[in-house]
Amino acid sequence: MTAANGVWRNWARTEKVKPVRVERPASIGAVQRAVTAAARSGLRVKAVGAGHSFTGIAVATGVLLELDDLSGIVAVDRERGRVTLLGGTRLHQLPQLLRPYELALANMGDIDRQSIAGAISTGTHGTGERFGGIATQVVGVTLVTAEGELRRIDEQNEPELLPAVALSLGALGVIVEVTLQCVPAFALAAVEEQEALDDVLAHLAERHAAADHFEFYWFPGTRSAATKTNTRLPADAPLAPLGRGRAFLDDTLMANGLYRLTCAAGSAVPAVVPRVNALAERLWSNRRFTDHSHRVFTASRTVRFREQEYALPAAAVPEALRAVDALITERGWRISFPVEVRSAAADDLWLSTASGRETGYLAVHRYHREDHTEYFEAVEEIMDRHHGRPHWGKLHSKSAAQLAELYPRHAEFVALRDAADPERLFTNAYLDRVLGE
Repeated sequence: MTAANGVWRNWARTEKVKPVRVERPASIGAVQRAVTAAARSGLRVKAVGAGHSFTGIAVATGVLLELDDLSGIVAVDRERGRVTLLGGTRLHQLPQLLRPYELALANMGDIDRQSIAGAISTGTHGTGERFGGIATQVVGVTLVTAEGELRRIDEQNEPELLPAVALSLGALGVIVEVTLQCVPAFALAAVEEQEALDDVLAHLAERHAAADHFEFYWFPGTRSAATKTNTRLPADAPLAPLGRGRAFLDDTLMANGLYRLTCAAGSAVPAVVPRVNALAERLWSNRRFTDHSHRVFTASRTVRFREQEYALPAAAVPEALRAVDALITERGWRISFPVEVRSAAADDLWLSTASGRETGYLAVHRYHREDHTEYFEAVEEIMDRHHGRPHWGKLHSKSAAQLAELYPRHAEFVALRDAADPERLFTNAYLDRVLGE
């Protein structure tokens, strides 16, 4: 959100800007008028959701559009399980909105603060080698174009462009409606336990293949992996959710409250980090529970951090993680935040990090009061050796020329952008870097 002094900051505090003006359209027509007025004034315009990207993808130097009031369901196709949402709808609102229709998202990430337009535009994803990111669930998009007109892309209207528009970095226009292919509501049986890191890496392919959704966290300096295995169940399966006391202890007090204190201590005195990580390893709580899908997929994240995430060919993940382990040991770094490993199915979206290949994700983090630069640059070199593709919403240094070598359809997307926005009404410094000016 924009502060009282007119300065907008993202959640991670890696970006800030004071736009020429801020507008809060409450209707699609108001978005059209705002875009037209910005073009007439010679100002660039960017729509902003939750500001949960670590990069400058949403930075607006001209007109900033806050779409919080453009929220809710537009239409439901019960027969096909499709729901059309206004672009500013937040992911955490979806369970309540979809409940009357007994529908759910097929997969979700572990953070649900983002808007639906922002989530698909940056490639937000969860885990599961048979499931894609949220953008792969998109079957229709309505954009406000640089001319202020509405452009619908779906199965009946320019269907060949849907794989480009579903994940478009905000470069083609302002997304005002998104139609999602949902699935019948379901439950998840969760198993969370601590295992030997070397064993997990040695059998990582089998673990992903055997589970609907598998991921793990590794605290640098330890030899354990905190694994999470989720199994899909029918919506009417018996539920055994975490009790309020256990949930508060594990997820609020330990995962956020105590962790905030230990990260702050590690930032002030780096020498204590190995002991802090060892403590986290010992305090990790093995647990099993079953609940509605969104309650298992997502978690509260209140400790502020910076993140870099790369998508690798799935088979390369164990070697890449071992290289990160060796790097941290060699440099003697004290890293208090864990490394996260996930997976995704190959898809056909032009700019998806999983486009055309089965994918594993490796994400590194640093507490927001620590300098992440040297760590992220060194990890990025490891990712480069495996032809890694950076998450569009997370910190990286890649240029348009470098990304064109990683994405076979990068040039086609740039050409589409040239046609849709030749005057660069929707660009900013980040988009100029990753797509070209």
